[in-house]
Amino acid sequence: MRERDPDEFSARQWPDWDFWKDGRGGRRGRGAVVAITSLSSLFLITRITDIAGLANDPLRWPALAFVVGYGVSCLLGPWFGPLASRDRRIAIVATMYALGGTPALLLATPAYLTDLTYAIAVGLMVLPLRFSLPLGFAVAAGQVGWMQVRNGRVEWGPVATLVLVTTALGVVFALNFTIGQLRAVREQVRRMAVNQERERVARDLHDVLGHSLSTMTVKLALARRILESATDPAPALAEIRDLETLSRQTLSDVRSTVSDYRTVSLANEIAGAGVALRAAGVLAELPTAADDVRPGLQAVFGYVVREAVTNVLRHSDARTCRVRLGRDWVEITDDGTVPEQANSGHGLAGLAERLTSVSGTLDYGKAPGGGFRVIARGPAEGSPA
Repeated sequence: MRERDPDEFSARQWPDWDFWKDGRGGRRGRGAVVAITSLSSLFLITRITDIAGLANDPLRWPALAFVVGYGVSCLLGPWFGPLASRDRRIAIVATMYALGGTPALLLATPAYLTDLTYAIAVGLMVLPLRFSLPLGFAVAAGQVGWMQVRNGRVEWGPVATLVLVTTALGVVFALNFTIGQLRAVREQVRRMAVNQERERVARDLHDVLGHSLSTMTVKLALARRILESATDPAPALAEIRDLETLSRQTLSDVRSTVSDYRTVSLANEIAGAGVALRAAGVLAELPTAADDVRPGLQAVFGYVVREAVTNVLRHSDARTCRVRLGRDWVEITDDGTVPEQANSGHGLAGLAERLTSVSGTLDYGKAPGGGFRVIARGPAEGSPA
């Protein structure tokens, strides 16, 4: 048996009218339903006239009282029922059935059971369809049996009214509940899309600003040392010019990240890593080209190189850093002390998410010969990247 999708409508579900709680729009919806019910329940005036004309029947006055009470319940049920708890919904529907059916029992007139169409409508509105639909059809079946026993024949007009109202309103409310379910799913998808976009921007800004600010910090420290120890300001000015260029590029990257137009080049990230590592006094062993890496992995491997080198600059006392590339893998190793936060950083967690999006994996930790190692692997050759 196929397992039901929780987002699919089921006749077992309790109708959800929570959207009626939303301010004026909800009150208008409830008011419209009550207005429609009020107009349709004017039919009860005919029933009151009929019962009042039974001058020789002493039970006409109790029957009239029940009809009036039933008319009031037809106004209050659609207003309070949809937002009531499950127990109160059951109580409301049971009260309406009792008020609407009692006059037929008091006066022994099975045709009066047709008045229960309003109770059936409210039941379909607030109860699961698996209960409310059989209840409506049971009233029609009971009316047929009672007519046959009491009169020896069946008046099919009142019976047809019960059957048609139950069937038509059952279909209408089923469609309404399905539409409500679809609205809820759409709202959930919208929230998920917003959350995913927030996560993307946060992850990309972390990657952009973390690397750029780390490089800026290293270059500023180098410029300061040059100015403090040398009379010639030319080397310091060169570093400051690099800082100016880097800050402009960072600003451009931030704008592109927010607008989702930013692309990452593995070759550019390797070149930028070389500049940052040399400025920090770290010996960089870098590949001369990145053309052998599969095109579908170029961008994500660029992020891996950026984040791994940023960690070397920020968290490590490494003297050397090595980047190696393969067709579907990249490895970054250094000889520094393994940072304690290596297993909990947001950057590495973001990289793992990026690799997962291309069916890849990310491994990091202490290297066999000491130091720290990050290895990213893409899917096997022939698999979509």
